[in-house]
Amino acid sequence: MVHGRGATAESILTLADELAVEGIAYLAPQAAGDSWYPYRFLAPLDANEPWLSSGLARIGEVLAEIERAGLSADRVVLLGFSQGACLALEFAARNPRRYGGVVGLSGGLIGPPGTARDAAGSLAGTPVFLGCSDRDPHIPLASVEETAALLTRLVGAVEKRIYPGLGHTVNEDELGWVRDLLRGFV
Repeated sequence: MVHGRGATAESILTLADELAVEGIAYLAPQAAGDSWYPYRFLAPLDANEPWLSSGLARIGEVLAEIERAGLSADRVVLLGFSQGACLALEFAARNPRRYGGVVGLSGGLIGPPGTARDAAGSLAGTPVFLGCSDRDPHIPLASVEETAALLTRLVGAVEKRIYPGLGHTVNEDELGWVRDLLRGFV
């Protein structure tokens, strides 16, 4: 679980209580200074370096720790909200393989619209959920659409849900989708 800007690992872990799925281990790394990168996710990629690379590396380290503990990536769900959703989605796009799932709650791929991406590799049917408001003040709908298109090209099984007038938050429908996904692992 990857927290948003200005939040903490502890705050994103409160979603575990909302999900209420027994038998699931919830892990959340903490960003230095409560932010994974300093500028908006739509800024040029170079503007958010070296923090962006550091955040992506941290997600990779957590995944490697999980795999060393005996769980394969196809049993791991990458989930993030806001800046954390952007980081989780970017990690999956840059490191495509079969995951248990990828969940972006109010997020999109990092970089300005139309950022050139090396879309090599495959998510191999990984369930991908993108949930966002049509009027999110931080996440333009076009970014969600672009993210859905790229992750579909990477052979993700993308479920995109746009919520009219929701704002920048998580709703019960999104939690229900994640809950159903997690129940498939227990």
